[in-house]
Amino acid sequence: MVIPTASEEPHEAAQDYVRAFHRIGGPTVEVLNIKTRTEANNEEFVRVLDTAGGVLFTGGDQLRLTALLGGTLMQRCLHERYSNEEFIIAGTSAGATAMSTPMIYQGRNDAGFLKGEIHITTGLELMHDVAVDTHFVARGRIVRMAQILATNPACVGMGLEEDTAVLVTEGRELEVLGSGLVIILDARSCSSTNIHEIAPNTPFTMRGIDLHLLASGEQYTLPIQLRLYA
Repeated sequence: MVIPTASEEPHEAAQDYVRAFHRIGGPTVEVLNIKTRTEANNEEFVRVLDTAGGVLFTGGDQLRLTALLGGTLMQRCLHERYSNEEFIIAGTSAGATAMSTPMIYQGRNDAGFLKGEIHITTGLELMHDVAVDTHFVARGRIVRMAQILATNPACVGMGLEEDTAVLVTEGRELEVLGSGLVIILDARSCSSTNIHEIAPNTPFTMRGIDLHLLASGEQYTLPIQLRLYA
């Protein structure tokens, strides 16, 4: 099932994936375009989701996903199926960014070294204590991820380059797929930061971040505690 809610042109975005799955001989693809929170709480829509073998969130604006799905029956159904069944949830660009707990929703590619340039909110919480960002190398987003971790040092930052993905199993086991790199930033060993002391629009300092560059086929275990929804 394709959910194009993040896109400003949902029909066109969804049909791109319908055609792509058809070309590779994939399963039958249905489209579920959630446009309002009322629809996300509609039991008929939830029943459609409950029969799907998997879900793909398209790119677009991740804030649309969290604003329309957060706290709804649709989000709870996603959590329950992901936690208790063999159910695949995939996302590209904004769809991937929305998977995390702290979620970037605003910030220029060249921003991040000044306090307050990056705006975050709570994502769909399918990956706990992980912040996800995409187009990571091509758009130079490592510093903006570092600012997220300076304010949330218990989290792990995961940057996905273009044409690159991670397969996550058991909520924490990663396998890198594709032609680029996955960059892991782990701030749990951070020795110091001044972000809580400096004024807005001031460069911040952070020391002691662990950095991992992972190519296709590499595996990594996220150092997080699993949380399952009842």
